[in-house]
Amino acid sequence: MYVVFEGIDTTGKSTQIELFKKNFDDVVAIREPGGTKLGEKLREIILQSKEKISFNAELFLFLADRAQNFEENIRGKKDKIIISDRGLISGISYALANHPALDKDFLILMNRFALSGNLPDCVVLFVTTKGLIQERLFAKSHDNIELRGVEYLLKVQDLMIKILNSLSIKVLTIDASRPIYDIHKEIKGFIYNDTSA
Repeated sequence: MYVVFEGIDTTGKSTQIELFKKNFDDVVAIREPGGTKLGEKLREIILQSKEKISFNAELFLFLADRAQNFEENIRGKKDKIIISDRGLISGISYALANHPALDKDFLILMNRFALSGNLPDCVVLFVTTKGLIQERLFAKSHDNIELRGVEYLLKVQDLMIKILNSLSIKVLTIDASRPIYDIHKEIKGFIYNDTSA
């Protein structure tokens, strides 16, 4: 199963992924950008570069990372549950936040190409509030995307919801303000179809 944990920065995706890695032997955790040797180099360029990267270049860097991640970490691993920290929903949403005039269907097509025509089996979407973003951002250092500000991140979150509503992907929406282990229990039930979770 290919599962993507989506949500803007500070929503707790990484914390939940660590819990699944720790507690389930069949879970393989990856991240975007990153997750491969090439991907880690691309991640550094995208998030830490001091040079200004053009929008088109940034878009194709993300797509290159997604394609490599799929080939190395997802394709053919039917016996594992692949949980990705971000994926195509983030890619499309951040692109539209930067350039609202872009064709959403074109971006979906490009992402499908990067994934060799495959979409995630399901998505867990972490949703947050302005106050919670401000509180959590204050407590950490910021990468190039987080430096774009809270209103920008909220705009991206709205776009994530709209993109998911337009795709035929099973979605679990999580309130990021809830206790960590309550969230973990709900996601476990969603992924493993465990009604007693």
